[in-house]
Amino acid sequence: MTYRFDYSWIAEYWPVILKGLVTTVELTLIGTLFGVALGIACAWTRSLGPRWLRPPVVAYVELIRNTPFLIQLFFIFFGLPSLGVQMTEFQAAVLAMVINLGAYSGEIIRAGIEATPRGQFEAGASLAMTRFETFRHVVLIPSLQRIWPALSSQIVIVMLGSAVVSQIAAEDITFAANFIQSRTFRAFESYFLTTGLYLLLALALRQALRGVGKMLFPRRAAR
Repeated sequence: MTYRFDYSWIAEYWPVILKGLVTTVELTLIGTLFGVALGIACAWTRSLGPRWLRPPVVAYVELIRNTPFLIQLFFIFFGLPSLGVQMTEFQAAVLAMVINLGAYSGEIIRAGIEATPRGQFEAGASLAMTRFETFRHVVLIPSLQRIWPALSSQIVIVMLGSAVVSQIAAEDITFAANFIQSRTFRAFESYFLTTGLYLLLALALRQALRGVGKMLFPRRAAR
């Protein structure tokens, strides 16, 4: 049995593929920016923040880390409208990615904070800094430096996991592949191309995050 590859449809459907690629990149950029910011806030709360804030943050982190991303996405897109919260497919996808990455990155960043030598906290206190000022000016950057490879890997994982947003009709790469194969009946070629695009995106994202790390931590990069 022989199989003939047929990619003649690319000329007709390349705008659909490009739109899906752009949507995936947008989801990743926005999700990463706000997700890491949320993770930093969670890490600070659990490590140095007020005690009364810690239980709800712990509950949030454990809930997100122990439930499927797809269920979280469905709850946001299909469940919240029951409470009167309406949003588009793209908005729901972004919110789900931010919430998911916030929980995972929070734990990763917290590990970096807890590895900070006690002397740095004492140095901040000797300069009459508040706990938040000590965290912001003394602790945060070295903590991020310690966990940057792990955080970068988590960001890539969330980007790859974004493929499920096609289930709510967010027009990402997977949505484009599903659309094309439903029109051309060339499922193997469609998903083979999609696999290649995700691979290229993952490699490009890792390189971009490595570059960001070199800018944020120049002394480490110079070693």
